[in-house]
Amino acid sequence: MNTEEIISMSEKYLMYNYGRIPLAPVKGKGAVMWDAEGNEYLDFVGGIAVNSLGHCHPAVVDAVTRQVQKMLHCSNLYYIEAQALLARLLAENSAMDRAFFCNSGAEANEAAIKLARKYAKKKYGRGKVEIVTTLNSFHGRTLATITATGQPKYQEGFEPLPGGFKYVPFNDLDALEQAVGPATCAVMLEPVQGEGGVYPASRYYLEGAQMLCREHGALLIFDEVQTGIGRTGRFLACQHYGVEPDILTLAKALGGGLPIGAMLAAKEAATTFRPGDHASTFGGNPLACAAALAVVEEMLSHGVVENAASVGAYLYDRLNRLAGKYDYVREVRGLGLLLGMELAVAGGDIVKGCLEQGLLINCVNNRVLRFIPPLIISRSDVDRAVEILDGVMFEFRPEKK
Repeated sequence: MNTEEIISMSEKYLMYNYGRIPLAPVKGKGAVMWDAEGNEYLDFVGGIAVNSLGHCHPAVVDAVTRQVQKMLHCSNLYYIEAQALLARLLAENSAMDRAFFCNSGAEANEAAIKLARKYAKKKYGRGKVEIVTTLNSFHGRTLATITATGQPKYQEGFEPLPGGFKYVPFNDLDALEQAVGPATCAVMLEPVQGEGGVYPASRYYLEGAQMLCREHGALLIFDEVQTGIGRTGRFLACQHYGVEPDILTLAKALGGGLPIGAMLAAKEAATTFRPGDHASTFGGNPLACAAALAVVEEMLSHGVVENAASVGAYLYDRLNRLAGKYDYVREVRGLGLLLGMELAVAGGDIVKGCLEQGLLINCVNNRVLRFIPPLIISRSDVDRAVEILDGVMFEFRPEKK
C-alpha cells in the first residue's frame, strides 16, 4: 500500500480519536523512519518517548526474536522467568522493592492509585482516600487517570468522574501543604510535566512533597511514565533530585517499542496487594518482559543514559542559541532528552513545516515544541534537526504573516 491508500483506509475504518498528521511510516531504524514512498524522516518524537533505543535496535530485535520462538504468552497464574528477572533488575536500579507489570502508563498509574488507597485503608481506616495531583499534569486516559490528570480538556464528556482527587498548582509547595491533610492517602507527581508543557519540578518542591507525605502518613507517587528509563539523563528522573518515592510508575521507554508498564513500590506499600486485589491478563507477558530486559540492560551497560545526558545538554544549548534568534520564543526548558521550546504563538505550523522538511517533532499545550528523540541520537543528528527547525522557524516568523 502507498501512503494515500493507508490514510484512506484508516479514515474509513478507524475511529476519530487521534488528530493524525498525514504520514504513514512503514520502516524505522535508529532515529530514522521511512514512508511507503521511501521518504526519510529524522524522528525527534520517538513514538512519544517510547522508542528509547531507536527503531528496531538489534538488542531488542534479537531478544524478541528469541522469545517468540519459545513462548509468546503465559498466564500470571504461573511464574514467568523474564518477569522475575525484569522485576529484580528494576528493583536493583531504583529504591523500590517489588514490581507489578501491566501494559501501559495509564494502567501503571491506575495500579498505583489502587495500591495507595488499599494501603491507607488497611493502615489508617476507610476515611483516608484522597489523592492530590497537580494542575497541568497528565496521568493517563482511563476514568481514574483522567480524573488524576489536572487538565479539564481530557475530562470533558466523560463525567461523572470518580471522586477523591484534589488539584494544586505545580511547583507550589504552599498550595500542596494546604491541600494535604488527614484524608490524603497519596500525592501523585511527575518530576517533569511532559504533556503539560515540559515543566521540571524543583528540588525544593519534591523534597517538600516527601516531607508532607511523611508528616501525614501519605504515600508519595512519582509518575515516571515519560521521564523514566534514561529519558532525563539519569535512569530515573527522581535521581536528579535525591528524593525517593513510595510508588513509582514506568512505561513508554521500558519496552523499547513493545507495550509494557510497571508499578514499583517500596517497603510496606510493596506488600499491600494480596491475591485477587489487582491483576492484568497480558501484564508482564514473556514477550514484553524479554524486550524490556534487553532495553534496560542496554541502557545500563552501553552508555545510553550517559548519552542522553550529554547529547541532551548539547540539544538544550543548540535550542537556546536558536531561541535567541527569534523573539517569539519564550523559553527552552527540560532535562536530558525531554526538552520543550515554549513559543508566544501556536506551534502547529512549525510542526507541519518540519514534517515537510523531514523532521518529526510535536507540540504540546498548543505552544510548546517538544523534543523526545531516541536516547541513542548523536550530535550530528541534533545539528541536522536544529538546521531544519531553524529554516522552518525563519519562514514562520509572525512578522511574515
